[in-house]
Amino acid sequence: MSAPAGTAPFSSRTVLGLLVFGALAFIAALWFMGAGQLEQKGNDGGGHAAGDGLNGYSALAELLEKRGHEVGTIRNAANLDPEGLLILTPPAHADVEEINRIISEHRHTGPTLLVLPKWQAAKLLQNPAIKARDGWVALLGAESPPWAGEVGEKGLLAAALNKATPTEPGWTGLGLSGRFPQPGAVQTMASRAIVPLVADEHGRMLAGFWNDGGYYPDLANSAGMEPLDEEGQNEDLWPVVIVAEPDLLDNYGLADRDRAMLALAIVSATLEDYDLPISFDLTLNGLGAGPNLLALAFTPPFLAATLCFLIAAIIVAWRGMKRFGPPLAALPVFAFGKRQLATNGAALIQRSRRLYLLGAPYSAILRGKVAHLLGIRAGADPALTESEIDRVLERRGIEPANFSTHAEALRAARTPHDLLRHAHALKTIERKLAR
Repeated sequence: MSAPAGTAPFSSRTVLGLLVFGALAFIAALWFMGAGQLEQKGNDGGGHAAGDGLNGYSALAELLEKRGHEVGTIRNAANLDPEGLLILTPPAHADVEEINRIISEHRHTGPTLLVLPKWQAAKLLQNPAIKARDGWVALLGAESPPWAGEVGEKGLLAAALNKATPTEPGWTGLGLSGRFPQPGAVQTMASRAIVPLVADEHGRMLAGFWNDGGYYPDLANSAGMEPLDEEGQNEDLWPVVIVAEPDLLDNYGLADRDRAMLALAIVSATLEDYDLPISFDLTLNGLGAGPNLLALAFTPPFLAATLCFLIAAIIVAWRGMKRFGPPLAALPVFAFGKRQLATNGAALIQRSRRLYLLGAPYSAILRGKVAHLLGIRAGADPALTESEIDRVLERRGIEPANFSTHAEALRAARTPHDLLRHAHALKTIERKLAR
C-alpha cells in the first residue's frame, strides 16, 4: 500500500513571490554592476569639468547648466563628435594629433572651444591641519603646453607666459574688462590666423577664433570687425575658439564675477547665437571609459530593448502557468498608406544627405499651384510662367511678389537652411492666395 501524498510545503502564491523577488534582485544586481563604473566622479585634481580644484572647470559646467544650457560630459572616445558645442580642456601631456583629429572631425557638427592648460598642480593629501575638500589642489607653477605650436596646423599659434603687475588694468574684450587672479603668470598667444576676442593691456591675445574661411558673423561682430561676405565662405564649418589663458574659465577665475561674465560671453560667442547642447571632454584627461555592456542595457536607446525583453520574459512565465486567449496574428512589418510612404521617402532622403534634390520639384509644384490660383495657364516655359506670376502678384499687391527669385534660389539651394527659407517664402505666397 502506498501512503497518501502530503500537502505542498509552499503555496503557489509563495512560490510566485519568491520567483519575482529573485528576478528583481538579479536585475538590480546587473544594474549596479553596470552603473558602478559610471558613478565615478573623476574629481582627481585634474584640469577638466569633473575637477573641483583651482585648475578644474566644474564651476563653468555648473554655471552653464544654471543658465539653462544642456550640459554633459564625454567619457567614451566614440562619442567625441556630439551635436553641439564641444569644450576641450586637454592637459599639458596630451597628444596633439588626437586633439587635431577631434577638432577636425567636429568642424561639421558643432563649434569647438579649446582651452590651453597652464597650471602644474598636485592634489592635496588628507591632512587634519588643512581643511581641504576632496579634489582641491596646490598650484606648483605655470608652464605653456609644449604642443601649443602644433594645434590646428604646425605654426598656427605660439603660446607664452607673461607677467602683469597688480596695478595694471588686466584684460578687456567682448564688452567686459577685469583683472587676472594671478597676474604673475598670464598665458597669451600670438597668431596671424586667429582673430582676438579678449586681450591684455598690452594687446596680447588671450582668446580668439580661428579665421579659416568659415562664415562666423557673430564672432566677427564680437571681435569688432566687419563680418566677411557670406558669398565665398564655407557655411558648413563651425567655429573653433581658442582660449590661451585658462584662468578666464577655470574655477580659479570664476571666483570673480567679471571673469564669470566673460566666461559666459565667450561660450555665447562660440555658440554663434544657436541653442545647442554643451559637452565637456574628459577622455583627453585620462578619464575615458569604454562602453559597459551591462550599463548600455539600462541606458537609452538600449533600455527599450531591455524592457521589452523583461516584459516578454514575464509574459512567457505567465503563459507557462496559465494559458489565456487565442494566439494573435502577427502585424505587418511595414505599415501601409500614403503617409507612411511619404515618411519613409523623407527619411531616406535625409539619411542620404540629398536634401538639395528637393528644391527643383518643390518649386515646380508650387509654381503650378500658384499659377492655378492666379488663373494663369502654365506653359511649357517655367521662366515665362514665373515672370507672369510676379507680374500678377505685383498688380494685386500681394507680398512677397518676387516668386521667381525665391523659386530660382530654391532650385540652387544646397544647405537645409537655404532650402527651408526659400520654400517657406513660396509657401507663404501660395497660402495667401488660397485664402
